[in-house]
Amino acid sequence: MAIETFKAVSRKLPEGLAVESEVRGFKIVLDEPKELGGTNKGMNPVEALLCALGSCQTIVASAFAKAKGIDLQDFWVELEGDLDTDGFMGKPGVRPGFQEIRFKMHIKSNSPKEKIEEFVKFIENTCPVGDSLANPVRLVLSDVVIE
Repeated sequence: MAIETFKAVSRKLPEGLAVESEVRGFKIVLDEPKELGGTNKGMNPVEALLCALGSCQTIVASAFAKAKGIDLQDFWVELEGDLDTDGFMGKPGVRPGFQEIRFKMHIKSNSPKEKIEEFVKFIENTCPVGDSLANPVRLVLSDVVIE
C-alpha cells in the first residue's frame, strides 16, 4: 500500500473572514462574500471544493486519455452545488454542507461514443476528490494547541 500524507496550513488573515492556505509553497486566499460576513477577496471554501472536484476530474481525464485510447482534444467540467446557508449561520436542523453536487463533463473527441462513456466512468471511479466526496472520510481532530 502506498499511502502518501498531504499537508496544508490555513491561517486567518486580518480582515473579515479571509483565510490564506498554503501547500508546498503554493498559496490560495479563500473568503466569504460580503453578505456572509466576508470581504470577498477570494472564492469561499465550498466554491473551492467545486473547483477541486472539477480540477481533479480534468487532471484524471488529461492524464489517462491517451493510455485509455481516447483522442482527447478538449475537456472541461461545469459544476454546481446546492447548499442551505442557514446551516452555516447555525440554524438548528439545517445541514451546513452541500446537499447535492451536479457536474457536466464536456469532451471534445473523435473517439467512439461508447469508448467515451466508458472513459467517463473511469474518470468518476479514479478521481480522488470525487471519491472523498462520495464516500465517508474520517475527520480526526488530532490535537488542539493553545498558544
